[in-house]
Amino acid sequence: MNELQKKIKDTTHKMMSCVAELSMQQANCMKLQHEMREKEKFLQKCYTRMKEGLPPSEEMEQEWKRLLHEERRRRHEKEEKARAEEEDEQHILPNGIYTTAEQRPNAYIPEDESALPLPRPYGALAPFKPSEPCSNMRHIRKPMIRPIEI
Repeated sequence: MNELQKKIKDTTHKMMSCVAELSMQQANCMKLQHEMREKEKFLQKCYTRMKEGLPPSEEMEQEWKRLLHEERRRRHEKEEKARAEEEDEQHILPNGIYTTAEQRPNAYIPEDESALPLPRPYGALAPFKPSEPCSNMRHIRKPMIRPIEI
């Protein structure tokens, strides 16, 4: 008698566990069906908006704008980086030394109509290029120009 009651209890527990698993699967199935219906509605709404000439959805439009903005930003950064590298290359002298000094011309192009417009070196007669006025210039008085009497 005890053995039969034990078998009945075990069978009842097994059945209850199977019913619990089945109800979990059923709930999961119902949830997935609900999601599928929602996505079908969303897809239908997107198709109708596309037929009207509008973007499929507001979120997709925002995502598209964000992607375009990111692409423009990357392109701008790439151009800035190339410009900075080009500027750095200009600061390297032929002997390999890096300088930030402004380069001075070492040749001029003659403006004679008879001569070819080829650069000619200055030689020893390079033009004088004064430096920028510095902070100690404020202590120096400007000269007083006297009128010329004839």
